[in-house]
Amino acid sequence: MNKTIRIGALISGGGTNLQAIIDACESGRIDGKMVFVGSDNPEARGLERGVKHMIPTFVVNYKSIIQGYKKNPEQVVLPDDFDMDDMLAKQSIFPDNTSAEKVRSFLITRAVAEAKLLEKMKPYPFDLLILAGFMRNFTPYFIDRINTDRGVQRIMNIHPALLPSFPGVDGYGDTFRYGCKVGGCTVHFVDYGEDSGPIIGQKAFQINEDETLDSIKAKGLKLEWELYPECIQFFAQGRLKKIRMSHTLQKGKIYQRTVVKIAQPELTA
Repeated sequence: MNKTIRIGALISGGGTNLQAIIDACESGRIDGKMVFVGSDNPEARGLERGVKHMIPTFVVNYKSIIQGYKKNPEQVVLPDDFDMDDMLAKQSIFPDNTSAEKVRSFLITRAVAEAKLLEKMKPYPFDLLILAGFMRNFTPYFIDRINTDRGVQRIMNIHPALLPSFPGVDGYGDTFRYGCKVGGCTVHFVDYGEDSGPIIGQKAFQINEDETLDSIKAKGLKLEWELYPECIQFFAQGRLKKIRMSHTLQKGKIYQRTVVKIAQPELTA
């Protein structure tokens, strides 16, 4: 018998993926229960989905925190356990040539918001945190406080492109504008980079000559609503295994990467 996992969700918008996951939990396709829905956006329509299903909801207003820092940086109170040197050493969102002030501003404002998120989440213990259209990158401050067991990643995201192509906020748009003949979506674990964590699952669709951006998004969303619940169920079943792979390239160069293998389900008597 599979364990019923506790699932927390973070959203920024309408929450259609959230609804697909709620429905899958309620129908038994996911051995899980939603324990909270949080957002960075007070106007996120997806919060209403949580209320409708009697799931606790909360908001941490990232925008007001960022604006407050810009107006008066000295008034921002960082968490007591924030370590800037540790954050700078771990983060891989920004390339090395990014201005130091931009990186520091990002890490400070996000850590302040993330500390508030952690406080809001505290009453609702969870096994897995899903990002369902949450349009904010996390710092190592937040990730390390969710992934307390270094062998277990507990933050899962869905991205509207076939990673590692087209990371960032507009995966379907980037796919369309590049002229790709195939598009798709990816579920992955979250690491210190932008959409760079180990890939769990992907689904693809053909892009025809007469496609529009809207038609591509419609195709992609339909696949997202199938893929995300499938991957969450694999997590609930304990079937997601991280493996460190090593490959020898030309001239002896070694490439290493953590990948996710999906184990076969355990047979029951």
